[in-house]
Amino acid sequence: MNTRLLYRTAAWMFVLFAVAHTLGFLGFRPANADASAVWNSMMNVHFEVGHASFTYGGFYVGFGLYVTAYLLFSALLAWHLGGLAGRSPEAIGMLGWAFCGVQVASVVLSVSYFSIAPALLSAILAGCLGWAAINLRERPTVRGNRDS
Repeated sequence: MNTRLLYRTAAWMFVLFAVAHTLGFLGFRPANADASAVWNSMMNVHFEVGHASFTYGGFYVGFGLYVTAYLLFSALLAWHLGGLAGRSPEAIGMLGWAFCGVQVASVVLSVSYFSIAPALLSAILAGCLGWAAINLRERPTVRGNRDS
């Protein structure tokens, strides 16, 4: 598979990941009374930071939306790298490997703290981005050579 297609595929997968993540965490409902008690506490118990009042539930929602923003940024970055792979692959450099490394970290975090679904999607993305980085390393660096 060519490098441009790998990055563009990753871009669409990041969009899918962002949508699934957002719908999943915003649609979460506690399954039993104990979980409801924790959820209600998270949403209703306030704490002060400086002169502002926050809840753990607010942090949960805020960080969840923060992750969505980063997933959408990752989609944009992957799409952009796909374009660079065709026009100027040497410009990608170590960014391709760093992007893959972030997804490997995402696999480890998902296995440790979340579930198989985000771990599997992160693993597929890491593989896709790693394959693209390998393709970039193996291709000759001839200016004007377009990745087809």
